[in-house]
Amino acid sequence: MDIIAEIAGRFLTAFGRLWLNPFTYIGLLLVLLQYRKQIQFERKLFATRLHSLIGETWRTYLWGWVAGLGVSVVMLFVGVSLQADTILLLWGLSVAMILIRIRFLCLAYSVGLLGILQVVLAGLPGPSGDGFWSSLAGVVKNADVPSLLALVAVLHAAEALLIRSQGARMASPMFYEGKRGKIVGGYQLQGFWPVPLFLAVPVQAGTGAVDFPWSPLFTGDALTAGWSLLAFPAMIGFTELTMTRLPKEKVGRSSGMLLAYAAVLFLSALLAQVWSPFTVVAAVLGIVLHEAVIWYGRWEEAQRSPCFINQPRGLKILAVVPGSPAAELGLRPGELVHKVNGVRVHSKTELHQAIQVSSAYCKLEIVDMEGEIRFHKRAVFAGEHHQLGIVICPDQDAVYYVEIRQLPLLTYFTRKLTGLLTKRSEETL
Repeated sequence: MDIIAEIAGRFLTAFGRLWLNPFTYIGLLLVLLQYRKQIQFERKLFATRLHSLIGETWRTYLWGWVAGLGVSVVMLFVGVSLQADTILLLWGLSVAMILIRIRFLCLAYSVGLLGILQVVLAGLPGPSGDGFWSSLAGVVKNADVPSLLALVAVLHAAEALLIRSQGARMASPMFYEGKRGKIVGGYQLQGFWPVPLFLAVPVQAGTGAVDFPWSPLFTGDALTAGWSLLAFPAMIGFTELTMTRLPKEKVGRSSGMLLAYAAVLFLSALLAQVWSPFTVVAAVLGIVLHEAVIWYGRWEEAQRSPCFINQPRGLKILAVVPGSPAAELGLRPGELVHKVNGVRVHSKTELHQAIQVSSAYCKLEIVDMEGEIRFHKRAVFAGEHHQLGIVICPDQDAVYYVEIRQLPLLTYFTRKLTGLLTKRSEETL
């Protein structure tokens, strides 16, 4: 029981120090900016918002804490050798890389780059003196890259579980330009989770009041001489888009590939721990395989035909506004609106006109995912969404669509609607 009390006491100390770290607030700010941008797109494309800024931010932050505590418990047995200077270096590398691409806000890239720099510096004469560059070189050379790669693997396993459980609800419907220049429907799945980590790290002898009762996989007996809990604010996240699958199916496939990536990286870290020359290979694999997962998802998407397009049998539902009449009726994305008040509908205008046929109620004929027709009937009240909360796939009257391209962080967040184009002018708003 002494070890539990000792960990609890040191957790409270590390918890307080976590809030003194500016990167804790940077992570929260990135989440807020991301959801703000997402809601701006939704309002412009659909004249309504499908997500709540405060609600989604709070949910994201809560699940990030759940994941962080889970990873912290796992790392008590895996072990990691990490110092405050190494944390600052990793965050510095991450900040530098997300200025190039937002998706580089991932420890897989910063730890992989650290491992490569370590090998490069080992073959070069180090800077003399006690200046900044000399200290920086010392931090790089002394970093325990294998245990950091193990941490990256465990984080990505947690990320895969978060994507599987939360990714679909983060999906935001979008209009994209298809292969033949036609505007089609799709989804942007993008989320970031601030993950606070509390890691048991070895320190100088005499600072541990209680011996660590087990030997972690990567640090061995180092914690028996002295240990401390180090608070480490990290970020995990994903970016996907799909025009060929429903969000739940897409996140299921993505999380499966990410779990496979985490398993391979963890085994590579173990091999690097046993045989140090393999460290640079493991570091490169951490980056290359992460990119491979992303590019494979894009390649697989390109091989399939868009499915979010309206059909002769009816209008395909792209999304349903939460709390709307359509949500109450149980309408789901991927289904077809066949008839409204007995009238066949083939466009957004026809849908609106058919709803106006009766001011008191609305009768819907919906074709489900199995091709079966089911009927819904509901009273219509003043002030409700003009399309009952149904977001349909774009038709020939669609005005805006989202351009698919990778953007630097500052460009993405500082320009109000970067990436949104008009169908006629094709100028970025």
